[in-house]
Amino acid sequence: MRIFVTGASGWIGSAVVPELISVGHRVLGLARSDASAKAVAGMGAEVLRGDLNDLDVLRAGALDSDGVIHLAFVVPSVSEAATQTDAKAIETFATSLAGSGKPLVVSGGTLVRPGRLATESDELVAAGPIAARITNMQAALAAADRGVRSCLVMLPRSVHGEGDRHGFVPQLIAMARTKGVSGYVGDGAGRWPAVHVKDAAGLYRLAVEQAPAGAVLNAVGDEGVPVREIAEAIGRHLDLPARSLAAGEYEGMLVHLLSTDMPASSTITQELLGWKPTHPGLIEDIEQGHYFMALSGGPFSTTH
Repeated sequence: MRIFVTGASGWIGSAVVPELISVGHRVLGLARSDASAKAVAGMGAEVLRGDLNDLDVLRAGALDSDGVIHLAFVVPSVSEAATQTDAKAIETFATSLAGSGKPLVVSGGTLVRPGRLATESDELVAAGPIAARITNMQAALAAADRGVRSCLVMLPRSVHGEGDRHGFVPQLIAMARTKGVSGYVGDGAGRWPAVHVKDAAGLYRLAVEQAPAGAVLNAVGDEGVPVREIAEAIGRHLDLPARSLAAGEYEGMLVHLLSTDMPASSTITQELLGWKPTHPGLIEDIEQGHYFMALSGGPFSTTH
């Protein structure tokens, strides 16, 4: 298959593209800059220059391919501008692929069902601070009614692995270094689902190859890692104590993420596609030490 991938040079895309190529697929990767184009070409993919606002480019990429994996998003991803851009991109892909039976794989986030495992069967309800993103996920699934083999890959809070420099674990490490303590909120019992980036890449490949229209797939390796255990693993490597901090010590989404119980299951996904996570879980990955190494050999950089 020839697969058009947006976000091809990003954190997840840089794992998905080699995964696709390794089994014989050809990849057309969207690149908005010279640096991104160089990275995409370096992975063995063909480059299509443009960004998510270039709807004619997105249309051409979709029409020239056997399927689309949509990974790119505008930062911050929950802003009105970002969600509107994403909505237009998804509609462009759905219209371009209508009636073809070709796959459209769109990224989402695992749902939050405090006190129990979120599953692939849970209803997508457009409510709360990410209502607009949920609406976009619903639109992607609705493309199945237009003859598109559309599906969602729901990513957990931590997509981890060597090379992760902008996720929540690096943020927690940077905060621990600044504050001199590896913190968590409350008793730290809230759980994060997580997946290794290479396991996630394998699921995206299976999704574009064989997921049925309208499928919701959870890319979950660890169903729920207590945030206290994450803080303790970080503290061990930094030789810092792990203890509870007031919610006011945290900024932005971290307050919600550290104080909410949000475990998720991938049992249905594994049974449907035969996907099996095989790479290290989150705590094991942190213990390997690469998160604490610099990009160039010095202290970890927090500059994004």
